[in-house]
Amino acid sequence: MSSGSPVENLVKSPVGGLVESLVEVSDLTVGFGSLRAVDGLSFRLEKGAALALVGESGSGKSTVASALLGLHRGTGARVGGTVKVAGVDVQEASENELRRLRGGRAAMVFQDPLSSLDPYYAVGDQIAEVYRVHTKASRRAARARAADVLDRVGVADAVRKARARPHEFSGGMRQRALIAMALACEPDLLIADEPTTALDVTVQAQILDLLHTLREETGMGLLLVTHDVGVAAESVDDVLVMRHGRAVEHAPVGDVLGAPRETYTRELLGAVPRVDVRRAGSPGVTDGALTNEVVLEAVGLRREFGRGKRRFAAVDDVSLTIRRGETLGVVGESGSGKTTLGRMLVGLLEPTAGSVRYEGAERSGVSPAVQMVFQDPVSSLNPRRSVGESIADPLRARGERDEERIRARVRELLERVGLEPAHHDRYPHEFSGGQRQRVGIARALAADPRVIVCDEPVSALDVTTQAQVVALLGELQRELGLALVFVAHDLAVVRQVSDRVAVMRRGRIVEHGPADEVYESPRDPYTKQLLAAVPALDPAVAARRRAARRELAAA
Repeated sequence: MSSGSPVENLVKSPVGGLVESLVEVSDLTVGFGSLRAVDGLSFRLEKGAALALVGESGSGKSTVASALLGLHRGTGARVGGTVKVAGVDVQEASENELRRLRGGRAAMVFQDPLSSLDPYYAVGDQIAEVYRVHTKASRRAARARAADVLDRVGVADAVRKARARPHEFSGGMRQRALIAMALACEPDLLIADEPTTALDVTVQAQILDLLHTLREETGMGLLLVTHDVGVAAESVDDVLVMRHGRAVEHAPVGDVLGAPRETYTRELLGAVPRVDVRRAGSPGVTDGALTNEVVLEAVGLRREFGRGKRRFAAVDDVSLTIRRGETLGVVGESGSGKTTLGRMLVGLLEPTAGSVRYEGAERSGVSPAVQMVFQDPVSSLNPRRSVGESIADPLRARGERDEERIRARVRELLERVGLEPAHHDRYPHEFSGGQRQRVGIARALAADPRVIVCDEPVSALDVTTQAQVVALLGELQRELGLALVFVAHDLAVVRQVSDRVAVMRRGRIVEHGPADEVYESPRDPYTKQLLAAVPALDPAVAARRRAARRELAAA
């Protein structure tokens, strides 16, 4: 790793002499109050190269990305060390110099495109505005440039789509729009902060392929920030593993993934769910909980949305059974209908046709016996109420009025999901993402359910926290005999937890069977397509898959 000395941060040019690296970071520190988020980090990135910063939530990787563009300036953060990007000393640069750097020489793509795009303005106008700020081009030229870069990132009918607003784009399309905005001024460096976290596997593969192609075509450098080691394998030359603000390991991607030197790196890789590895063992098989007793059944479920010509079926003639003690995985891309199906199973949505049966009897509405763990615990927990009060809601809904008994039960549930009983009076913002998800699980358990529907319960978590939450669900299932419906777009996680798997596409189930059969001998072309898009931990395999996708797209 670079020590940050001036000589080491220079490389020889093909014609002799020395040239500056695209990014030079030496002894970077970033502090917030008493917290040191980045602690003495040094690295460099050459022109045209790609580096991934990999680590768990709180490792400091996003803080580093922000420091490259001086985004901590004016926030109260204490920044030390040296940061140079495209020849600009970020620490010493004036505000005008930083403005020219941001978007001009270096651009950033953030994790959540909805919060990065203004909902009131057309996507093309927002891209055009960035271009005009840096080039002083005319409005007509800027609009033409916006359409050009949208076309370049694979947005079909770009001139017309440029007039659409962000809510009219899918998640993958919004991410493409952000990349187009970043490319508008042809930057030397693209910083991508968790650009595929919320995307399903096929869209994720498309975005990663796009980033790779753009690097080849433009020669730009790429700094990729991610907690997903598989994403790094697909996209970069080198990997820098971070923990507690420090560099743990920094080497070529093949070395880090194939022969990691550090214990922490090995632990990080060990927590990554593998789509090609069989489940260690079904909880039902090992302890006798799995039976043929059907606790929940969907019969011919259909759910329509919209009116008139815009009416469409999000779920169309779906029938499923869930048995006591088993886990049914439901996978599919965004828009496949899997979340709508989950909400009907819980009773949050009434079906347009068909029925949901619990223990053989048709039911409607929400039942304590069937509970849900939501994807985003931030939006599903009231920020103005303590987590203890939120967990107590199902108890009060069932008629419990003794406050001492309620509080005792809530403390018991907090402890059961791995939190402290003393956390009762804390608020959601005081917890990490994984802890908030544990609170959501405790709230679901408060109703003493027999079935829990988990809607993308680990999609926003890093791999180690993800593994902890998955392990907790398995433990609860074994002890309580719960049936789980695990709805997710991450095929590797679904294989890790499921006894049976249902694959959904456009509202219908296209394949359904034992997990190992579906994963090892998929019958439907769509299932095969999903599995082929899952990131590989071997860079050579990733390259072959990328080449195969290119050939398929060109055919």
